[in-house]
Amino acid sequence: MTEDKKGHEELKEYADGWMTERKGTDAPGFLKLAIPVIGLGGVGYLIFQMYGDVGHATRGPLVQQFNAATKTNPVLMYGIAAMVLIYVAIVAIFAFRKPHED
Repeated sequence: MTEDKKGHEELKEYADGWMTERKGTDAPGFLKLAIPVIGLGGVGYLIFQMYGDVGHATRGPLVQQFNAATKTNPVLMYGIAAMVLIYVAIVAIFAFRKPHED
């Protein structure tokens, strides 16, 4: 840890001082783990709810009629899910890498 003349640790500021961190520190592990968990949850929700809530007792038939009228494209939805998976993988790799000094 580097200290300045007054004995304080050297700090880095981001976003015009809204975020501050000690130089050389890393983000906590639970925050790093939240990135892939939230991303994979979003992809799972997108895939499982691709056609809507067709099994629901009251709104299921309405959702089925809407799907028949709009002709949902599963290839497009799977393509979007694949792009989201690639994005989550890139962000997770970036988050889990060793921090570098500026």
